[in-house]
Amino acid sequence: MASTSSTPPTIPITVMKFGGTSVADCDRIQRCAERVARTRRAGHGVVVVVSAMGHATDELITLAERITPAPSKREMDMLMSTGEQVSVALMAMALHTHGVDAVSLTGGQMGIRTTDSHRSARIRSIVADRIRQEIAAGRVVVAAGFQGIAENGDITTLGRGGSDTTAVALAAALDVPRTGGVCEIYTDVDGVYTADPRLVPNARKVPRISYEEMLELAAQGAGVMHTRAVMFGEKYNVPIHVRHSLRPDEGTMIREESTAMEDAPVVGAALKADLGRVSLRRIPNEIGVQGTIFEAIARANIMVDDIVQTEFGDLANISFTVEHSDLADVKIVAGKVLEQLGTGELAVEIGLAKVSAVGAGMKSHTGVASTMFTALGAARIPIQNITTSEIKISCIVPKEHGNRALQVVHDAFGLGTDGNGGIGTVGRSEAGAVGR
Repeated sequence: MASTSSTPPTIPITVMKFGGTSVADCDRIQRCAERVARTRRAGHGVVVVVSAMGHATDELITLAERITPAPSKREMDMLMSTGEQVSVALMAMALHTHGVDAVSLTGGQMGIRTTDSHRSARIRSIVADRIRQEIAAGRVVVAAGFQGIAENGDITTLGRGGSDTTAVALAAALDVPRTGGVCEIYTDVDGVYTADPRLVPNARKVPRISYEEMLELAAQGAGVMHTRAVMFGEKYNVPIHVRHSLRPDEGTMIREESTAMEDAPVVGAALKADLGRVSLRRIPNEIGVQGTIFEAIARANIMVDDIVQTEFGDLANISFTVEHSDLADVKIVAGKVLEQLGTGELAVEIGLAKVSAVGAGMKSHTGVASTMFTALGAARIPIQNITTSEIKISCIVPKEHGNRALQVVHDAFGLGTDGNGGIGTVGRSEAGAVGR
């Protein structure tokens, strides 16, 4: 991450990101502008990152599809980037009405340099000189989220979670932690919950969570933050405050893990509700076959979830899960891989979900797995596959059981109570073994 000025900051810098629902109409934009104005008048340098208004991005995609069913990715980036440009201009105008000097900037004007992978570009560097100059001049910078510029000058977009990623990346480039500032992610929920409150009525807001735990929850389906944004926060130690855009209440602080966070073995549960399983059956059980398969999938920018391999003599089966939206693309890629291998069969199964329990405390507690499996078994929910990491246990279940499985796992660890996160049903491992 490039941060081109070594001059020590004189004021705290706050990055404030507002999502599409927060700026869905002019009234909401004005309310967000009021919040920004208060922060600026409190003596902070402010960068505001905004998404496209409401469903503007979906409407732009629909327009493109009315022209052609297969628009080029480059032209889609050119089209989709206009949504944020509308938002930043309107937000700057709203700030002017509140007596706040502000300037709107596109990704290219901010110096956000990306790869040339249209619709899924990655940030290479940020040359923050222009932003620093505007802050030093007393202006609020209103930054277009979700976009940057490739080396050849083409406009690019960052894909899923792009505006969150823009906000945290800008906070890193501006060295916000050193200024005493924070990156605030404003959304339509009060913070990070122990589970999706729309699915689990007794879910509760957590006041703080570690980067590691938030990354795992986001990867397992929690939609409040995107993994790429949290990864930037962890790498550059950017404190991230997730809070409601229309309420003054404190939200959830995402930060480095503390010893207090180890007290609860599980801090949250998450659900991925729409998964498909792709199986390559009766393929050669040879060294390098796995690399051939997943290299082809990676080139297609397809995210793979759980992977299982079974072997029987000279043959093997490899199965993996992907989101439903990627099934059509992965079937094409997998079919070509089988042609390359000269043998094998392709099978696709839909109607799956994945429920996960996440917590850094798993590193020092035993009995987490048994608690989860026992609860799902008592609820008569079949488990089709199990995967684990140091701080996560996930179970693939039939989709029709997904919502109930989430509630069952949430309750098994006492996450909806004011107690100690289910610690009474899970043992402490003094030796520090995972002991799941």
